[in-house]
Amino acid sequence: MEFGRYYEQLEVGTVYQHWPGRTISEYDNTLFALLSMNQNPLFIDAEYARSQPFGRRPVLDTLVFSLTVGMSVADTTGKAIANLGYDIVIFERPLFPGDSLYAESEVLEKRESASKPDRGIVTIETRAYNQNRERILVLRRKYLAPKRGAS
Repeated sequence: MEFGRYYEQLEVGTVYQHWPGRTISEYDNTLFALLSMNQNPLFIDAEYARSQPFGRRPVLDTLVFSLTVGMSVADTTGKAIANLGYDIVIFERPLFPGDSLYAESEVLEKRESASKPDRGIVTIETRAYNQNRERILVLRRKYLAPKRGAS
């Protein structure tokens, strides 16, 4: 299997189903909260979280974001020269420990670089879902993709 894609391999409208998915554990959530220094008791104190609107600890949105982007790399940006930025990031519903996360990316746009002929700019939309196919997250980003044969 090839890791990532060159500019020429990306077609507008193509949807890549990222595999495998990832089941998020309580440990994953707690560890990420501590590693990212997120001290919000909603994420690290189960008793406190029971008194909040969800009634339990949700998975940190930044963990969901990180995993979703990571899942997309093998199919899309694995050869990227640079990530240019995120246009939108929308969290549509929470994910909870024990849920599984799945993702797909669609190529929305591509154009050749005006200043460097060995690369192009690609826009993708990545969507994350839980195990019930309920959408959790939508993000759009642009990146520089090398052309095949570029050094």
